[in-house]
Amino acid sequence: MTQIIDHVSLKVTDFEKSRGFYVAALATLGIKLVAEFAVERSHHAGFGIERPTFWIGDGSTHRASAHVAFMAKSRSEVRAFYSVAMSVGGRDNGAPGLRAHYHPNYFSAFVFDPDGHNIEAVCHDPE
Repeated sequence: MTQIIDHVSLKVTDFEKSRGFYVAALATLGIKLVAEFAVERSHHAGFGIERPTFWIGDGSTHRASAHVAFMAKSRSEVRAFYSVAMSVGGRDNGAPGLRAHYHPNYFSAFVFDPDGHNIEAVCHDPE
């Protein structure tokens, strides 16, 4: 499959809290913290598998409402993502389950991150 997005970046209000949230939650999907740097007083963390494709950076002064969906290899990864995300400060926005209105095998879970971004893990394969 050809990808059309090189990377996505979200601004966060509490960099350390959000960094911890994403390190734990994305690890369930095989996604790791692969880059981190500071420029002057601005901090950035990049997550990915081979290279950073999802970034967070400090600097937001208010909560936001972006939506990012991460690919899961299985329904069990979706469940693990939801469980871990909830345990590290995420808020429920849709427990793991089928969303047949998208398509018959659309299995996903939604959480709000510490800044209110709608973060999803989704598996399109039947189990």
